[in-house]
Amino acid sequence: MVKRYRKLLIGLVVAAFGALLVQDFLQRRGPADLKGGFEEIAFVRNEQNKGGIVRIYAFSVADTLDADYLGCGELLPHNDYGSMTKAYFFQAGKDAPKSLQLEPPHFDTAHFHPVAVYLKNKDGHVFFYSPQNKRSVSPL
Repeated sequence: MVKRYRKLLIGLVVAAFGALLVQDFLQRRGPADLKGGFEEIAFVRNEQNKGGIVRIYAFSVADTLDADYLGCGELLPHNDYGSMTKAYFFQAGKDAPKSLQLEPPHFDTAHFHPVAVYLKNKDGHVFFYSPQNKRSVSPL
């Protein structure tokens, strides 16, 4: 009789843990859930994994004045070991690159003009620049 209750208890614990995992997965936020109307339009990542991982994103932003750029950048993947994550934000409805390159400048800078740039470098320091909003954030 004790073995029967033990199996039932273990089954309930496993089911509860599974339900918590599913709930967490379904409630996970992404850039589209933030204020500003972000939409990913381009992405590139280096193929080799012998060094740090380089990720470069381009987003269109519907509301450029009230957008949560730093929140969007913090939701992007970044890991240690010399990796870099960079995001360019472009105003929705205006020209934006459909593809990016790993080598700087990552797109045609004569044709495309970002409203903000987010960078998390290999040390995990965040740099943010928005010429439109005259805001700049960098570590001290």
